[in-house]
Amino acid sequence: MNDLPRFCELPDELADLDHAVAAVLPVPYDLTSTWNKGADQGPRAILAASHHVEWYDLATRRETCRLGIATLDAVTTDQGPEVLADLVDRRVTEILGRNVLPVVLGGEHSVSIGAIRAAARKRDSVSVLQIDAHADTRETYAGSSFNHACVMARAREICPVVQVGIRAVDISEIPGLEDERVVWGHQINGPEAQPDWVDRALDHLTDQVYVTIDLDGFDPSVVPATGTPEPGGLTWYQAVDLLGQVARTRRVVGFDVVELLPTPGQWASDFFAAKLVYRFLGQIFASYQPSR
Repeated sequence: MNDLPRFCELPDELADLDHAVAAVLPVPYDLTSTWNKGADQGPRAILAASHHVEWYDLATRRETCRLGIATLDAVTTDQGPEVLADLVDRRVTEILGRNVLPVVLGGEHSVSIGAIRAAARKRDSVSVLQIDAHADTRETYAGSSFNHACVMARAREICPVVQVGIRAVDISEIPGLEDERVVWGHQINGPEAQPDWVDRALDHLTDQVYVTIDLDGFDPSVVPATGTPEPGGLTWYQAVDLLGQVARTRRVVGFDVVELLPTPGQWASDFFAAKLVYRFLGQIFASYQPSR
């Protein structure tokens, strides 16, 4: 899986890790997903779709790719998610050690555990912003505490977590969820929508933030190609407004985009994910001048 396309099909001089401000780390892993399989093909689909993203981004009014975005060899393993977490942790630690922004492309959501762990260890006072349909706070699932349904349970063991767009939980998760740190899906859309939901999310983030974006956080009408869709999700503009405000008011230390399940005829979802990565990079680097 190390023959993956290069992000935005950048030429060598813009994809050199030694001069890049961001590094895309593909993690094509799909061992623990429990409904539709195929998320391991997500990184390839996102990278291929990124070749069709315009370099000039209208919203940020810049060609962010000219700052340098490297595409790294994929993290691969046929072992369990505990092993995967260690592998991703090691690679993200190396990226952060270069003062480069890590961008992890999944794969199922368990790929985020190692990245969050590395960010929390390498950067001070990190919190996690999760955009997702599911709370993912089960202590164990299908025999593993590192299952995709447990990723945020592992995250909150090491740093504060703010969850946005949640609209599906197991009853066992309810006691551990803090209402002030959860923006439920029905508080964003529908008759119970709260106009201050973005401010509520921001209020509980620390100065440095790792962002994990599960694409099922979006409504299936927007991103149908995901393994566990849930109605009532975010729109493009709701999400990029939230991400833009996070980028303007906090230091984003890394992010991931996970759970794309490439589906014949649904290439718009692949492009959506690629555009989301590029837009968020533009928002991040519009907010501060990288040191390299």
